Amino acid sequence: MSSDVSGDAILDDLRARGLIQDTTDEQALRQRLAEGPITLYCGFDPTADSLHIGNLVPLLLLRRFQDFGHRPIALAGGATGMVGDPSGRSDERNLLDAETLDHNLAAIKTQLALLLDIGGVAQLADNRDWIINVTALEFLRDVGKLVTVNTMLAKESIKNRLEGEQGISFTEFSYMLLQANDFAALYQRSGCELQVGGSDQWGNITAGIDMIRRRFSVRAHGLTVPLITRSDGAKFGKTADGAVWLDPAKTLPYEFHQYFLRTDDRDVERFLLQLTLLPVARVAEVMADHVSAPDRRMAQQVLADEVTALIHGPDHLRRANLAATALFGGDDLTGDGLEALRGIVPETELAPEVLQDEEPVVALLVATGLSSSKGDARRTVEQGGVRVNGARVEDQTFEPVAVDGRWLLIQKGKKQRHLVVFPA
Repeated sequence: MSSDVSGDAILDDLRARGLIQDTTDEQALRQRLAEGPITLYCGFDPTADSLHIGNLVPLLLLRRFQDFGHRPIALAGGATGMVGDPSGRSDERNLLDAETLDHNLAAIKTQLALLLDIGGVAQLADNRDWIINVTALEFLRDVGKLVTVNTMLAKESIKNRLEGEQGISFTEFSYMLLQANDFAALYQRSGCELQVGGSDQWGNITAGIDMIRRRFSVRAHGLTVPLITRSDGAKFGKTADGAVWLDPAKTLPYEFHQYFLRTDDRDVERFLLQLTLLPVARVAEVMADHVSAPDRRMAQQVLADEVTALIHGPDHLRRANLAATALFGGDDLTGDGLEALRGIVPETELAPEVLQDEEPVVALLVATGLSSSKGDARRTVEQGGVRVNGARVEDQTFEPVAVDGRWLLIQKGKKQRHLVVFPA
């Protein structure tokens, strides 16, 4: 919880973090915040069965408002997910069937609850609750009547698609009406006065504000955050293997941690401000330490630790750091560190008798599949290309000693690593 939960302090904090892209009227929003806590929402469509780290900035935006004493609503878009948001896209989304949608929604709701006090000051909503039983005629009469086609065509997200080669279907064209209706429904149900989201949502947000004004004759507010980018031109949240997911089954916590450890120096301060809950003053301290010894990459370590602990918890963070030490920290290996590698590197469970072989390392290389034959294994050893528990193997008679009687880490060449596990 922030130490300053009064008035519009949240906006000053967001400004300091570079987290305000657009607002409808910042002065009016400040005035409203000065009057007391506000209810706000951000929507997340279930296009996959996990959020990814590109969703972190808007999700953390809700958390920041919560920490400053406000009332966030995380909206899981069960209805809008059936249609697909055209914002920021040049082609049509694939429509999801009901079973896939329900599966995705259940997974995403669990992740939203990781960062928000659901059931306390925060709420979780699903827009299917207020749209699923509305007929097409009712929607056209009650919602479509309030938005002109001229207004929709003027929105950047629609203009971009109309000017593209594929155009836009009526299905995706109608998405703006659905999201505008969500804002109006949440205003009516929960007194929600502020919608937040990524900068690509600006057109949808202002459509909702206009709908609330027309239906209820009150003023609502909108705020967007910048879409996060990387200075090296690569897309944030993407790796050679695909997206970096919040679900630990889709992206291992170790891989998640490593992604942030590899952050470019040009990005690390911005990411510390925008992707962690560290106070702005603490980020300044971290960066001062980092600048004094940039080769130690202290800022990247803090960033990776903070984001991993936030999403996966302290135990997964501990294991991620143990695994990194086991892989890259030389020959000072521990049982805990090697155990943390399970699921990260290939492993083989062997009987301890393999170490009684006349050429134990050769036997290990063949048993783990690192070498195709004993001859291949001997050549690799002779070329100095094998390490066991960090120690270089000089000849075939090298006698490996399992850490804690259970673990051997075999390295072949610079990149191939294999964990050997002996029964407890």
